[in-house]
Amino acid sequence: MATDALRAQVASKWQESFARLNHNEPGIVGLLNFTQAWNIARECIRPRGLDEPDSFTQYDKSTFQASFELLNKSRRLPILLESLLEDMRKRFPVIKEEVDRYTLEYERTSDTSFILNLVFRLLKWYKKWLPMQELGATLHSAFVLSFQTHLFSVLTPTFVRGFKDLCASTLPSTDPRTNVPAPNVEMWQAFEILGLLDRYENIIASVGYEHIEAHVVAACSGRWSNPMLGQLRKWMTDKVVPWMLLMYARNATTADDARAMLQNVGSRFDFHMAKTLCDLRTKEIFDIIIDYPDSSGALQDLKECLHRVDQRASLVHTLRKANQKRLLHPGADTRLILTQYVATIKCLRVVDPPGVLLFKVADPIRRYLRERPDTIRCIVSNLVGDDDSGDSLVDESEPIQPLQQYELDDYLDSNWEPEPVDAGPDFRANKPSDVISTLVSIYDSRDLFVKELQLLLAQRLLAIIDDDTEKVEKERRNVEILKIRFGEAALQICEVMLKDMTDSKRIDGHVQSQKASIVHPIILSKQFWPMLEATEIVMPGQFRTLQDEYAKEFSAFKPDKKLRWLPHLGTVHLVLHLEDRIVEVDVPPLEAAFIELFSQQDVWTMDELIAKVGSSVDGTAALKALLTWVDLGVLKEQAENTFRLLEVAESAADGAREWRTVTKSVIELPSAPSLQQQQAEQMRVYWKFIEGMLTNLGSLSLDRIQAMLKLAPGYDQTIEQLGIFMEAARLEELVVVRDGMWKLTPK
Repeated sequence: MATDALRAQVASKWQESFARLNHNEPGIVGLLNFTQAWNIARECIRPRGLDEPDSFTQYDKSTFQASFELLNKSRRLPILLESLLEDMRKRFPVIKEEVDRYTLEYERTSDTSFILNLVFRLLKWYKKWLPMQELGATLHSAFVLSFQTHLFSVLTPTFVRGFKDLCASTLPSTDPRTNVPAPNVEMWQAFEILGLLDRYENIIASVGYEHIEAHVVAACSGRWSNPMLGQLRKWMTDKVVPWMLLMYARNATTADDARAMLQNVGSRFDFHMAKTLCDLRTKEIFDIIIDYPDSSGALQDLKECLHRVDQRASLVHTLRKANQKRLLHPGADTRLILTQYVATIKCLRVVDPPGVLLFKVADPIRRYLRERPDTIRCIVSNLVGDDDSGDSLVDESEPIQPLQQYELDDYLDSNWEPEPVDAGPDFRANKPSDVISTLVSIYDSRDLFVKELQLLLAQRLLAIIDDDTEKVEKERRNVEILKIRFGEAALQICEVMLKDMTDSKRIDGHVQSQKASIVHPIILSKQFWPMLEATEIVMPGQFRTLQDEYAKEFSAFKPDKKLRWLPHLGTVHLVLHLEDRIVEVDVPPLEAAFIELFSQQDVWTMDELIAKVGSSVDGTAALKALLTWVDLGVLKEQAENTFRLLEVAESAADGAREWRTVTKSVIELPSAPSLQQQQAEQMRVYWKFIEGMLTNLGSLSLDRIQAMLKLAPGYDQTIEQLGIFMEAARLEELVVVRDGMWKLTPK
């Protein structure tokens, strides 16, 4: 039963299929017609060689259509399509041979014309094998997909490299002197037909990116005076957009259509141009800062690019790395570091007004400057115009204003804005904006600057000779300006020093009116002037007499005060009458004391001279003073550390027996201990307090010592300064420390 049913079912299907193929014709006429239609269709769509005639030379169009209609009715088009694809697979090695031949020639010569010829050759094969449109969209789309699949499988990496070079050759050269290549529309149409545009879209885009990169580097490297972004966008509009039209908007019929098609890709190209320029300026940022303000144009470009490209972290990393390598090392002068720091402040405020970038970049510079011992001196010297480098840290056009302090955020302010998203936890948006406030904020306390100002003013005032009132007035003007910045209370001591200069002139006038003297001292108020390096020189002979006479007249005028001479400071104008010449010279007091002793005898040893003027004079200073007279031809070193007075010049070269020789020696600024030395001396005053604490209380932590010292009158040192002093005491074996606890060294 089952077998009979299956046989009947198969017979039914066979009759149905035969009837469909035979088209209900008598006998097998329909089957013969189907066979003829199949053969005509196969011949029509068979892949041919380029030199073979086309199918329409054998059959007319109506015959083709009739054959395909018959096959369609017979439901045999899928079988015909499979046959076409199989025939194309078998014929494709012919195309592969041509691909290999052309790419081999390109690899040998690097001539992109071989790649272009190959593309046109592939287009001929494509058109030769392409079925007629009348055969239907299904057959056409299946052929295109299969042809492109086989084609992409035979294209070698050499072809891809040549294809990229071919696309690059269609772009205008970065050299403006070269001619712009004419657009090859046929080439881009061939790319589109063969599917190369979609297949290698990223490669074509990379060609445009690399061209933009090359132009940006060539046009903008080292050119910082003017903004370049506008010029780059104009160049892109004139040179790159026409090239983009061929690739991305070749089917546009109107300008609006082209603009719409290029909107997305144009934005990507503009982004890449901004990124390339941002990368270039980031790489050059250290030199751009050095060249400021002549590099303002580059900073404007960088600011605009950073709004478009998120590369702020890269800029911070690059600049910090460049600072560490080129700036923050022992070979760099402190003035140079400060100058670069100020330029960095100004430049990064242009690029990022909120100051986040500056906060991140400046932190290593500030920490390094804080460790340098001469940072405060350099800043203060620049403030009072005592910097010999000629580079001012402060812009003259910048208004003078009080030092700014950090303020808490006012959330009731209608103009309040939150901090930027990339700001760190320690960032404060309302930091000091002027340069001087920023420099002073390197240190936790402005008292260090005030003390340095006092020290520098003392040196400058003591260096004034010949009663130069103009220089005194200049210092007074500086102090008035500094009052605006630091406040009047902080500079009261400076006012006292200036008043001492005025009072000294008035007192000297009174003393001179009572008894004329060649001594014109500056009378200092001991409590208000910084500690000056004391060298107890005993001025011999006439100098001592002159000092005593002047002190007597001063005491008569000021009975409640007493003069204590500082003979190591000041200048002495001498006229030496020798047998064959007269030497007129300005020298420091030590040189004058030594030459005065030579009026008593002609030969002295250096040790004898030191014993006469005071044992506190060290050998180096004494030798330097004696060599001054040797250089002037007044003394001669006849043995080691033994000097003889030359009443008569030894040779014509020493004076040619001229009766008058006038020489001005170099007068050095009076020395004063540095701020660190003064702090060390002040800490030594409190050593007795520390010693008493450790004796009575045993071991103490640094915090406990600091808390107890604050009870002592006049103590104003920080815990860091106390730590430095205690470490110095440990090195002198006065104290020992274990687990942070300090105690006296056991005896």
